Parts: sequence; structure tokens; C-alpha cells
Amino acid sequence: MDVFLSGGDIAVIALVLFAIIVLFAGIKQVPQGYNWTVERFGRYTRTLQPGLNLIIPFFDRIGAKLNRMEQVLDVPSQEIITRDNATCTVDGVAFYQVLDAARAAYEVSNLKMAILNITMTNIRTVMGSMDLDNLLSNRDEINARLLHVVDAATEAWGVKITRVEIKDINPPADLVASMARQMKAEREKRAQILEAEGLRQSAILKAEGEKQAQVLQAEGRREAAFRDAEARERLAEAEAKATSMVSEAVAKGDVQALNYFVADKYTQALGQFAQSPNQKILMLPVEASALIGSLGGIAELARAAFSGDGPQDGTPRRRGAVPPVGG
Repeated sequence: MDVFLSGGDIAVIALVLFAIIVLFAGIKQVPQGYNWTVERFGRYTRTLQPGLNLIIPFFDRIGAKLNRMEQVLDVPSQEIITRDNATCTVDGVAFYQVLDAARAAYEVSNLKMAILNITMTNIRTVMGSMDLDNLLSNRDEINARLLHVVDAATEAWGVKITRVEIKDINPPADLVASMARQMKAEREKRAQILEAEGLRQSAILKAEGEKQAQVLQAEGRREAAFRDAEARERLAEAEAKATSMVSEAVAKGDVQALNYFVADKYTQALGQFAQSPNQKILMLPVEASALIGSLGGIAELARAAFSGDGPQDGTPRRRGAVPPVGG
């Protein structure tokens, strides 16, 4: 059976199809992490956020699709000249994030190229104001200065520079060899200084030890001399006391005490003669009876001292008489 559509039916179908096309043209789905700009007759009107959005078909159109996630921009190698006229090849990497899609789309043309060029320019400026030694040892300072300068320059574009890192700094080969020789010489110098300090400290400690030993020896000699003097003083006091006692005994008429004193000095003198290193044989005309008499006086004096009353047999002794040897 043939179906004939009237003009009104065709118009309705066309209208429905047109409505469907318009609906699909006005619905925009923005992915997560992106912002799209909307232009009406070529002029920016608003920014579409992630999700479903509606625009007016045939009047509005999508202008720019910007990634709002943090992005990495590789900075190619370039040669720089430091403040001390050393040539180095450096490269780096920059991290940035779009914060304002409208400004990033309409304030600058070719956003990535603009960020790259301003980063390379500031790398030459910052690193060219430093000496080579500082350049190689202060990377954190270089990164911080680059981040501050580049972020301030790109703020008007609605972009946030999160990090700027210098990857490699490559001085010329001859300069590297010279630096290696310099480092070796510096380390040898420090080693020699440390060795000299060690020898100096050792000498100081040795001198301190010798000084302490001499002080202790001097103190020992002083103590020994003091004790010798004290011993001589006590000996002199004892001799003086003995002499006084003998003098008192003689004054009282006690000849035995005098005999003891003379015998003691006599025997001491003989002992000194015998101990002389220059004498091997001693021959002296010694009167034996006098020595024996003196010894007898010593024995009698001792017997009297222990008994307290004179001889044990009760017989009075004549003063000046020498007792027989053996009692």
C-alpha cells in the first residue's frame, strides 16, 4: 500500500529533525580538567565548566578548549655566559597550570610558545648574573629565582608557574678538567693542613706531658729534700739531746755515760773508715783494751738502765772502774 505524505506532514517532520539538530548543537559536554570558552558573533561571552552545558546554536560557538591540569613544558638546551665569562650549556623543565581560561585564550597568542620563550630568556638572565662556582652549587637558589620571575611575567596570561627546574649544567670539557685539578689541589691542601694540625697537636701534647713529668719530678725532689732535712733535723736534735744528757751525767760524776758516748762515736768512726770505697784493707793501731773498756761501760750502763738499782750482786761500783768483759 502506498503512503502519501501531505505537505503539512513533511513540514512537521522537517521541523522535528531541525529541533533535534538544534538541540544537539546546543548541548556541549566538557571533559573533566578542561575549560571551553564561548564566543557569540566572535566575542567572548563565558566559560564552560566540566559537564553538560547549553549554548545558543548558530549564535554561540566554542572558541578555545584549554587544559586546566598541570602541564609540563620541556625547555631545550641553550648556551649561557656566566658573570666570570664561562660558557655553559643548560636545559630545564617548567610546570604550569591555567587558572583563567579566558585570559589564557585571549591575552596571549600561542600560550606554550610564550611560556617557553620567557622561561629561556630568564634562564639566561638569572644564570648569567652568577659565577660558575655559584652556578654549579646553588641550583635551589636558581630554581627559586626563575620561578619567581617567570610566574610574575605570566600572571597576566591567567597562568600559574608551579615549578621551574634546571636539569643539566654542562661546562666545556677543558673547564671541567681544570675544575677537577683545582678540586684535587684543594683536597691535597686540606689534607696537608690537617696533617700539620695533627703534628702540632701531637707536639703540644708531648710537651705538656714532659712538662708535667718535670713538675712531678721536681715535686718529688722537693718532698725528698724536705724529708731528708727533717730527718737531719731530728738526728741533730737527738744528738744534741744525747750530748746534753751526757753533759748532765758527767756533771753528776757518772763516767759510764761518758764511756758510752765515746764508744759510740769511736765505733761510728771505724764503720765510716771501713765503708770507704778507696779502702779494701784497714790496718790501724787500735788499743783493744780502751775499746773493750768502752764496750764494758756500755754494758754496765745498759744493765743499770734495765735494773734501775745498779749491779745485780749488790756490790757498789767504783766510779770510773771498767767492768770485766762477760760479767
